[in-house]
Amino acid sequence: VKEVAKLSLVSSACEVVSAAYASSKESHPCLSSVCDAAEKGVQSVTQATASCVQPVLATLEPHVAAVSEYAAKGLDKLGEKLPRLPKPVEQILSDTKELLSSRVAEVKEAVSS
Repeated sequence: VKEVAKLSLVSSACEVVSAAYASSKESHPCLSSVCDAAEKGVQSVTQATASCVQPVLATLEPHVAAVSEYAAKGLDKLGEKLPRLPKPVEQILSDTKELLSSRVAEVKEAVSS
């Protein structure tokens, strides 16, 4: 999970979603109350689940470690084959919108002439 989170596309997308979530909470007080309650509920469920699952995880730990190592190698190979995005998601979206707008303008001009 840590390796996937390090990928620039994933981390950038998470930042965009986080900013949108925070902005929504700030601009809508009712939504903020609901989100706060949901966050507390998720924390409580996570804590309760963690205590129940801990014995099972201890038993599965060697298998999880092997799967984790295999997944890390796969992510390394994927990282070698796929170029890292030099720009954050917001910049890529902005550039794409600009490109599409200019192409649409060119098509409109060609059709009108």
